[in-house]
Amino acid sequence: MSSEKPEIPNSLNEHWMPFTSNREFKENPRLITEAKGVYLKNHQGQTQIDASSGLFCNPFGHGREEIINSITNQLRKLDYAQPFQQGFGGSFELATRISKHTPGNLNRIFFSTGGSDAVETAIKISIAYHKARGQGHRFRIVGRERAYHGMHIGGTSVGGMINNIKTFASVLMPGVVHMRHTHLPDHKFISGQPETGAELADDLERICANFGSENISACIVEPIAGSTGTLVPPKGYLQRLREICDKHGILLIFDEVITGWGRTGSPFASQEFGVTPDIMTIAKATTNGIVPMGATACKEEIYDTIMEASPKGTIELFHGYTYSGIPIAVAAALAVQDIIEKEDIFNRAKEMTPYFQEGLMSLKDLEAVDNIRGYGMMGGIDMKMDKKPGVAGFTTFKHCYEAGVNFKATGDCLIIAPMFICEKKHIDEIIEKLRTGISNYSKSKKN
Repeated sequence: MSSEKPEIPNSLNEHWMPFTSNREFKENPRLITEAKGVYLKNHQGQTQIDASSGLFCNPFGHGREEIINSITNQLRKLDYAQPFQQGFGGSFELATRISKHTPGNLNRIFFSTGGSDAVETAIKISIAYHKARGQGHRFRIVGRERAYHGMHIGGTSVGGMINNIKTFASVLMPGVVHMRHTHLPDHKFISGQPETGAELADDLERICANFGSENISACIVEPIAGSTGTLVPPKGYLQRLREICDKHGILLIFDEVITGWGRTGSPFASQEFGVTPDIMTIAKATTNGIVPMGATACKEEIYDTIMEASPKGTIELFHGYTYSGIPIAVAAALAVQDIIEKEDIFNRAKEMTPYFQEGLMSLKDLEAVDNIRGYGMMGGIDMKMDKKPGVAGFTTFKHCYEAGVNFKATGDCLIIAPMFICEKKHIDEIIEKLRTGISNYSKSKKN
């Protein structure tokens, strides 16, 4: 990476930053200026290791020439093609290649511009499907506490992050009911699936009894809840959800925006856990995070039902985006598909998992750590609460940033999700710098 001193913006005032303590940040900014491989460089010239693959979206490494060249070549040939009533060949090729990895017959792919859009699409498709079957009264969606499904109104409604729901309660979707989350007090320092808690899936059965299963369109869950701290499902939990959905004619939606494309060691977590949903959302790693893109994969019978309910020559689903499957995003995603195949990415992630999980659990001796959990190439480190929720997590994040390790923190949880291209030496570096940063946080509290 370049050793030249980067230019610093002459004003930080105008940009209203997302999910950021704006006032604190602008007093002491953290600006990333370069990225290559598994490393980042900040505006102070410090090199950091990327321990969360950006926001789970760069697992194949920064600065991949294959993706850059694919995008560049596409822009020279075709920069944009409107996606309504016309298209271009690349999006069809990409849909076919994605369908080779999706579970079961989830072979109908609807493109959007990110994870939030993919979730909105999944919700709309579930409603449209039941309406096409003459069951338009199915309007309720079941979500889960401590879930994150993006920041659109639909995704915020079915999600279970308290601050999101409290802030926007007045505009949320009606008819949404939440199951309890699966993170139990006895799930301490567990690598892999907890043995207890599968019975929490029966919350869906209780909701069916209380609200009428005939009124429920879909149940949406993340196989592993990522943004709220890597909450791994108990053994048998997802299987029980599948059984209840089948019993009551409810569509099961898996949000695999984070777990998709190898994070668990399988192409998708649904395959890892042996449960096939009816609809699945995909984003982030689809383009290695370089161009925004989302996708919603549906079972063929869902697509066929909606198609057959409308006369030929009419629009079957009134839904779409200006940037659905645009050439530049498709070019990036096709290059990613090539990387997945050439570098045997899924097996690479699966083989690195035991080493990463062992390293993660080695931090449990640190006095400020309250809990650690993980699955595949993702993990969560809970810090002991300090004064109020979020203080310990954010302060530890800043100490780790100074120690040269970069990741995402949510509340008091440090979320670690290394790139799939990591070697053992990179895992060692992540763990070593996490230990340094967390230890420095503990020392700062004593001073």
